[in-house]
Amino acid sequence: MTTAFVIDHLWQSTCVALLAALLAFMLRKNPAKVRYWVWLSASLKFLVPFALLVSLGGMIKWPAHRAISGPPPAFASTLIQIAEPFTPPSDSAVPARVPMYRVQIVIGVVWALGFVAITFVRCRSWFHIRTALLFSTAAELPIPIPAFISPSAQEPGIAGFLRPVLVLPANLLEHLSPRQLDAVLAHELCHVRRRDNLFAAIHMAVEAIFWFHPLVWWTGSRLVEERELACDEEVLRMGCEPTDYVEGILKVCRFYKESSLPCVSGVTGADVKKRLRALLAGSIAHELTIGKKLMLAVTALAVISAPFVIGVLTVPAIRAQSPSATRLKFEVASVKPDDPSDKPGVLRAAGGGRLDLGGVTVKMLLEQAYRVSGYRIYGGPSWLDSARFSIVAKAPGEAGNLTLDDMRPMLQTLLEDRFHLVVHREEKELPLFRLVVLKNGPRFKESAASGLPQSRMGRGRIADDKANLDTLAAQLGQQLGRFVSNQTGLTGDFYLHMEWTPDPGENEGGDSDSPRSGADGPSIFTALQEQLGLKLESGRGPVEVMVIDRLGKPDPN
Repeated sequence: MTTAFVIDHLWQSTCVALLAALLAFMLRKNPAKVRYWVWLSASLKFLVPFALLVSLGGMIKWPAHRAISGPPPAFASTLIQIAEPFTPPSDSAVPARVPMYRVQIVIGVVWALGFVAITFVRCRSWFHIRTALLFSTAAELPIPIPAFISPSAQEPGIAGFLRPVLVLPANLLEHLSPRQLDAVLAHELCHVRRRDNLFAAIHMAVEAIFWFHPLVWWTGSRLVEERELACDEEVLRMGCEPTDYVEGILKVCRFYKESSLPCVSGVTGADVKKRLRALLAGSIAHELTIGKKLMLAVTALAVISAPFVIGVLTVPAIRAQSPSATRLKFEVASVKPDDPSDKPGVLRAAGGGRLDLGGVTVKMLLEQAYRVSGYRIYGGPSWLDSARFSIVAKAPGEAGNLTLDDMRPMLQTLLEDRFHLVVHREEKELPLFRLVVLKNGPRFKESAASGLPQSRMGRGRIADDKANLDTLAAQLGQQLGRFVSNQTGLTGDFYLHMEWTPDPGENEGGDSDSPRSGADGPSIFTALQEQLGLKLESGRGPVEVMVIDRLGKPDPN
């Protein structure tokens, strides 16, 4: 789960809560039970990310002959962080924001403290209720659920979800007349039929998770108010006299207090004065008109179906493909397995729009097709970096002398079609290096070369007449097998020349954190300090990686 995912979910849920407020205002003269369900829907939205609905929509497969469209509409990216193809520039295009990582840790700790505190307080209150039930005595009442009298009960209320029971304070029966008691009991039975305790417990979980969000608490207060008004309306519909009902509520409020847990529904919840005024006024809520029913149905359908439809329409975007308007693919391509004992081949174009590769692994193809270093590739079968293949392919038409870089989109399509590749991007907290300047300053000069940068990198040597430090960080990452973040703050192009004795762990995903001298010369760490005046500091931070969701052996030719 990324930071962008959390932010998207929060603002989407906020919009739904504000929409619920607007609908509740429009339905203010209609039955309270309708407004209750509107607010409950807003609460449940906090537990259901739109990204989940988009993913469900993405499971629908389009016909194979359908043309792959271009980039998804802009609004789709606001619902979910759709996995997009990896594109150049190289590793340094995704910097590891170490300071932001520390901020995320602080935010996570603060959230955890708030979650634990709220959970503890509410669990303690529930423990008190359970203790009160242990020391209660059964009461014979003409109701379909068990009733108990407890000396420590705060007010008459319903406790429990699956097997609810009525808990009555001691001496309550002495304070209420039979008609007042019947009205109070009718109110409590309404809570049971409506499953108010269960829905209140669900919203309590929402409050614990999103305790920092003010709209969550406001939604909780609206839920309590509307459920009590809905029960009041139902009691009056059952034929209870408003005066008896009001007097019963007043006596309960006089001798007892409201429960501290919303999931223990009583008769004194919400704004009692507002409820009593509504009861004494005797006003009858207007039933929903056809227009309002249609409005609610359309709104619910739009909120649920919109992300699902977007998932259906953007399903090609989660595939490893070129973002171009049409998928570029080879005119003909042959993929055959090689002897696993063969040495890895070299990726190069053969000229004339032809690609002739031998002894290459799928991991090598992924690195070239998506411009991503091997250490940033996660998942995949065990043969990802061991099975060898020979590939002979021809670009369509009179392609001319295409370079291997020109063929990247066609390689992506080849991997999709023949190896059934599906990938996505995500951030992982990984070990990394921060490239910083030593106290004495850098030991290289600004470049005076003209034209495009010409990078010359080999094992144990980096030589660039015109390169920026982002490029250097990417080259170091390839050598060390670990992400390197440029934290020097230096911009512009420089002359960079460095030589070192390669360590056996370099370019093999090694986990070296400290300088080590080679057999005949300095290590890459020492050479970096002595020759360029730079230093690599180890740490951890978010690094964007490519995760293989599916990969299979190629289809036979």
